[in-house]
Amino acid sequence: MSANTVMNRRGFLSGLASFAGLGLAGNGGDMSTKKSTLQRLIVTSSKPFDNVIAAFEAQVGHPNLPEFLTRLNAARTYAEMESVVQANVSKAGFMQFARFDLGAVIRKENGQDKPRTIRYLVGNPLIMKEMVKHVPDAGSYAPVTVLIDERSDGVHMSYDLMAAFLAPYENEDALKVARELDARVENLLKQAAA
Repeated sequence: MSANTVMNRRGFLSGLASFAGLGLAGNGGDMSTKKSTLQRLIVTSSKPFDNVIAAFEAQVGHPNLPEFLTRLNAARTYAEMESVVQANVSKAGFMQFARFDLGAVIRKENGQDKPRTIRYLVGNPLIMKEMVKHVPDAGSYAPVTVLIDERSDGVHMSYDLMAAFLAPYENEDALKVARELDARVENLLKQAAA
């Protein structure tokens, strides 16, 4: 098959990928897009930034990630895996996977002690599994991001609703799990703000 045939059949980008040696065209790699509407939940607190951070972090588990992943991979059954996860999540059902101090980069530039902005990746592998088994693309959004930042009107905690990301897939089973996840995150943020 000539390169022109590949480009006509699969489109310019697939043809370009074929020329670049990415193999998309030769392996039947079609491209598609899904359009979703972002819905952001924002909870604002009048508490000091450090208090909000402490309240938020108190509500999520903080596993030793290398140890957690080793134990998770060593689990031989679903029940063993579930036990490993449950031992590492908080009462709210979440664990912290990563914490990024985005504000530190901004403060380096402006030489001030503000703004402070922290991005958290939090989640629960068991909740993720329930979404991904119905909509594999849900794995792109889990664990979820919570952004906590200082602004002139208070400390903002922002979260992009999982149900909005998954709505275009029209899978009610995945959407049910996503809505439950969204409600749990909303409660987490409200507790941290109070």
